[in-house]
Amino acid sequence: MKEMGAVGHDQATVLSPVMEGSAKTVHGRFRHKLKMPQILGFVPRPRSPKPIVESNPPQTEVVLDFMENLKENRLVEACQQLLLREDQLFGQETMTIEGLVQVCNEDDKDTLQKDYETLLLHLWMAVHTTFSSTPSGEHLEILRSAVETIRLLEEKDQQWEGRPEGSSEAPVWRPHQCRHTHDNLLEKMVDSQMRNATVEEDNISVSSVDNLSTSMKREVCRMGKRLKEDVLRVARDIRDCYPPDFDVCNLYVRLYHQKFSAKLTELARSGLDVDDCNYLLCWVNNYYPNDILKHKDLEGHINMESLGTLLSEKDLTTLEEQYLLQKESRVRTWFSKALSKEEEGWLSGKSPELIDGYCFCPLAIDIIQAVDGAMREARTILGSEAKAQRILCQLDSFLMSYKRSLEEFVKTRRENTQAVVKANLVNIEQFRDFIVRREESIPEEIRTSCMSTLADLRDCGYGYFTRPIHEELRVQYHKLWTQAWLTGGQMVLDEVLGTLDRHMQQFTDLKPICVEELLGRLHMEMMVEYVKRMMKRKMRLKDKEQQEAAAKLLAEDSSKLSTYFTEAGSKISWLSEVLPKMAEVVRLQDPGSIQLEIVTLAMDFPDLSWRHISALLSLKANLSTADVRGIKESLEVNRPSVTSSNTNPPFFSKVPAGKFWHMPS
Repeated sequence: MKEMGAVGHDQATVLSPVMEGSAKTVHGRFRHKLKMPQILGFVPRPRSPKPIVESNPPQTEVVLDFMENLKENRLVEACQQLLLREDQLFGQETMTIEGLVQVCNEDDKDTLQKDYETLLLHLWMAVHTTFSSTPSGEHLEILRSAVETIRLLEEKDQQWEGRPEGSSEAPVWRPHQCRHTHDNLLEKMVDSQMRNATVEEDNISVSSVDNLSTSMKREVCRMGKRLKEDVLRVARDIRDCYPPDFDVCNLYVRLYHQKFSAKLTELARSGLDVDDCNYLLCWVNNYYPNDILKHKDLEGHINMESLGTLLSEKDLTTLEEQYLLQKESRVRTWFSKALSKEEEGWLSGKSPELIDGYCFCPLAIDIIQAVDGAMREARTILGSEAKAQRILCQLDSFLMSYKRSLEEFVKTRRENTQAVVKANLVNIEQFRDFIVRREESIPEEIRTSCMSTLADLRDCGYGYFTRPIHEELRVQYHKLWTQAWLTGGQMVLDEVLGTLDRHMQQFTDLKPICVEELLGRLHMEMMVEYVKRMMKRKMRLKDKEQQEAAAKLLAEDSSKLSTYFTEAGSKISWLSEVLPKMAEVVRLQDPGSIQLEIVTLAMDFPDLSWRHISALLSLKANLSTADVRGIKESLEVNRPSVTSSNTNPPFFSKVPAGKFWHMPS
């Protein structure tokens, strides 16, 4: 250090005269490079550059060998390494007398083959664990790597298969056929999943399986649930691990479908009891196609049409026939018991209960609910509205039995008959409403038969009340269209309506919808009776005065009848058109006008026959035979166009027209 200090002092002494010079001199001297005196023991050190501090220093990539890649489940990387070795090993060629041949080390080939076997073992293990645990990101990544490895190996197979003719032979391990092996493995996995489902109970809730009454039901339920869980897992998670050309959703669903179908076919042919048969049909026709195949997560990913049915048509038809026979038997038995119980009440003398002041019987409601329930169950189990409609045949049979029972009871004339009939009229209207509302869903043959039976039941029930009324009115009916009627004014019809009004007081406990129908029938029947009396030909109106008087009285009677029934609740408003049109024929004197009015009447009522017209014209004593012939000929000419424009229901067909009026030739 002393030596270094002396050296520094001497250097300062040498430099001091220079520094003491002028500025110009100093500047000039620094234009030349200064040379440091050589100092013993001193070696100048070059100036080190300042270190550059990086925020993210580059990491050194660690290259894994084949076994290390396998250990890390990097199957694609491990596969690429083997493919590279294969290319290197089989890419060496040399010229011989026979041509180009590969120069391969047998030991290298053996090693590569064993490495491929190791890779494939890891590959199939990755695929085999698809359903072994809950899907996780790591598990799906390994599967995705395995699928990509399959694709790489398939491509290499294709390269070897596509080599030019005369090329050297492919390695013994080619082709790997990984896609084929993959599909076979999936089939075995699905088979294992379905077999294990029949014995595993831990993963299935007690309420959904163990509460099922038979071992067959539990077995089918477990298999069905396993199928659903697995195919949904494929659609939600596994599908993304496969490229589109694998069509993995359809592949899995087809495999599960085949296994499930085979098991259900075996069970279907084993001779099932009724309960097990119903349950199996539920799975085939409802749960499987609707709850599984049509699940929103599978939408767009599977082809349902290509799957076919779980059971063959023959097996399915056998089970469905077994179900329908037992269901029809149960429904028939239930209907019979319900009717028998109702009949016992009728015969015991007990009156039906009153609900809201009206006679009521629950029979129709009970039967309709039973039909609805049976139809709903049949639609679910059979998966078809058309097949379920067979149950409705039992309703048709029941209505026939019901009709016979009610007709027999009405004949007995018991104290409670009137109340029982009132309650059953409500039943009849409810049955009719049920058939009408279901018109489109009920086969035409069954619908027609049911409506015919209900029409007879209506006639029986309403006729029970209308017949006594008409019997009492018969004497008053005979006064209509007589000389007494013509001279006595409106007194005859007043008596008729007075008697009718008295009878109507007994229907205060009849439900309004039935009162409306009863009034409509009375309205129609009284109109028919009135026109029938008019056409009896016991009265001849000799001149204009008599005819005008009769027409006036006829119009007044029409107004009185229409007013009474409309105010009482009848809805047959078109009946009010009948008598005024006939009154106009009676009033008119000009044959041409009469002819026009007859054509108009026939236009509104196409069931108006020549017998009716003849009877109506016979009232007019001053009408000549030629006039009547002209009216008939005009009607015959216009009849084809007349019948096509009618909007009114039949009326004159209900009126007996008496003998035909033979006109002289």
